[in-house]
Amino acid sequence: MADLFDNPMGLMGFEFVEFASPTPGVLEPVFEALGFTRVAVHRSKDVSLYRQGGINFIINNEPKSAAAYFAAEHGPSACGMAFRVRDAHQAYARALELGAQALEIPTGPMELRLPAIKGIGGAPLYLIDRFEEGKSIYDIDFRFLDGVERHPAGHGLSIIDHLTHNVYRGRMAYWAGFYEKLFNFKEIRYFDIQGEYTGLTSKAMTAPDGMIRIPLNEESQAGGGQIEEYLLKFNGEGIQHIALLTDDIYATVDGLRAAGVPLMTAPPVTYYEMLEGRLPDHGEDLGALQARGLLVDGKIEGEGEDKKRRLLVQIFSQNQLGPVFFEFIQRKGDDGFGEGNFKALFESMERDQLRRGALKTAA
Repeated sequence: MADLFDNPMGLMGFEFVEFASPTPGVLEPVFEALGFTRVAVHRSKDVSLYRQGGINFIINNEPKSAAAYFAAEHGPSACGMAFRVRDAHQAYARALELGAQALEIPTGPMELRLPAIKGIGGAPLYLIDRFEEGKSIYDIDFRFLDGVERHPAGHGLSIIDHLTHNVYRGRMAYWAGFYEKLFNFKEIRYFDIQGEYTGLTSKAMTAPDGMIRIPLNEESQAGGGQIEEYLLKFNGEGIQHIALLTDDIYATVDGLRAAGVPLMTAPPVTYYEMLEGRLPDHGEDLGALQARGLLVDGKIEGEGEDKKRRLLVQIFSQNQLGPVFFEFIQRKGDDGFGEGNFKALFESMERDQLRRGALKTAA
């Protein structure tokens, strides 16, 4: 993809997300239900590579590692992420010059040193330039398992679409500045969503390559909302959800359901009754959408033969790792974040909070 604007760090998409848990055996069944397969193991550490399509999830079970300390503080969670860059040495040096804090990740003999800086919640943000097939960090530091497909299809999820941060009130500007200064991200959307009881503001940041998207969320008012609940449960700022792209969300959701992945409750029937008015002639099967609880957003441009449908179809899991969850998304010409669905999603999450007793309302 051509750069949208100046790309001084040579960004080229997400490389991996790293996960850890203080309790063994928590992460693996979650990833397997999501359609991931364990394809490789680290040559010297208790670290595994799980894959689906072009998505790399790393489970780090190494004791006394940075991941283990992060998990001890935050619970089962995404404890690090990696950006692809054209030149990791150049990108790392530039980040440090601009004020990034270096993180030293211990390595064993004959292992690659992966440059990393301090990111959200203190988690490492790695800069990776070795990702070509046969020459990648996995080919060097890992051993691929015999008889296992290296890029299994799973439920059809292909790449990481975006990765959302939840931050304390008043901290959105700090993290927006972090990504702007170091990586030349730009704000492309801003939302102020009010539910029946709570609200949030969200600033959607996109990298110059157009492939790394990081929305930042903060509570819009004090008291009991979804962001505050996350911050309390997670014990700090961090990655709230990871959105994964598919080319056929209907088949993906059917696969997720069959595997027992708990999905967010569907919006009220009125959401689907009003969809045609909001997106006339959207072209999706209304019954198929409603049966799966899928949300649709986008815009319809032109008329007749010149008509173009730019749609985004999405659904969210329930919390899977502590307060962390996943999003599943299909883009049909729409590059947004489902802003037309934000209120429906927010209210669905409020209903879930009420059901769990996490949100108290006035009598």
